[in-house]
Amino acid sequence: MNQTLGEWLVSYGTQAFEIIGTLAFALSGLIEAARKKLDIVGMAIVTSLAAFGGGTLRDILLDRRPFFWVQNEIWIWVILLMCAFALFFMRARHIELTERSMQWPDALGLGIFAASGTQIAITAGMSPIIAVVMGVITPVFGGVLRDVVVNEIPRAFNDHQPYAVIAFAGGWLVVVLNLLGWPAFWAIGVSALAITVLRLMAVVFGWRLPTWRV
Repeated sequence: MNQTLGEWLVSYGTQAFEIIGTLAFALSGLIEAARKKLDIVGMAIVTSLAAFGGGTLRDILLDRRPFFWVQNEIWIWVILLMCAFALFFMRARHIELTERSMQWPDALGLGIFAASGTQIAITAGMSPIIAVVMGVITPVFGGVLRDVVVNEIPRAFNDHQPYAVIAFAGGWLVVVLNLLGWPAFWAIGVSALAITVLRLMAVVFGWRLPTWRV
């Protein structure tokens, strides 16, 4: 029986979001590794941690098996090809990467992973607050691993810009849209867009969170 467009989006759209989010975070890890002038092994490790770290921790906590990157080994090849291409391309063109260049794909990954992580937990039967926490862990933990491995204090903790806070707020938007009966695809899509736009605005306009002063 032929699927309607809505049924097709619900069936495959969520997977498409996961793919885009994984690629976005992989790119952020790749850029950061290139900025630190790592070799291809270091680049592959940092890229993989950024792409898979948060989703893997989420799946461990939700007891989801097998992990998405274990079940689909194509992801390993994608990461390796991205690293090899980046080394060749950037050396050939002498491209200089800035921290801002890493923040653009990172913002997209934040939006998609926060929304999809929350939706996955809701689908697994978790309570709203646990679902939102999963939505924060999914994007934030990968970025934390990325920064720690390249010997940086995680930006999510010390740059004083709203990052995890935006993911937390966006997770609640996913919860509300589910309560209103929205299909998973649209709940993820609208929430991911809102989170990404807010994060980019925070970067562009230099929004800051209050800091603790002793």
